[in-house]
Amino acid sequence: MASDPDTNTQNAKAFYDLMFNQCKPRQAIEMYAGAQYIQHNPHVADGKEAFIAYFERMALEYPGKKTAFIRSVAQGNLVVLHCHQTWPGSDDYAGMDIFRFDAQGRIVEHWDVLQVVPEASQNDNGLF
Repeated sequence: MASDPDTNTQNAKAFYDLMFNQCKPRQAIEMYAGAQYIQHNPHVADGKEAFIAYFERMALEYPGKKTAFIRSVAQGNLVVLHCHQTWPGSDDYAGMDIFRFDAQGRIVEHWDVLQVVPEASQNDNGLF
């Protein structure tokens, strides 16, 4: 049975909101991750416990951090979220997060690309 792209999109957003905005990474992993969690972000070690430890530390170091979902794209078992991350006392980021889901609709793999939102741009189009 294949997972549904629309349901996967809702679950990716719920997962991201729970771990990032609500600062509950353990609950996010328990509710939305599959048997494995493969991480491609070079700043976060592989696996569920490493993910939890990293985002628990980020919650302490950056209270009030928030992300806003700008757009999403889903195809097959992949969901891409285009996000605006706000890190108090640090830079804002434009982010592209890619989540791969298993057949049960659980997140099993994550990639991301982040870009600092610049103060000036050579065009008026913006990052969002």
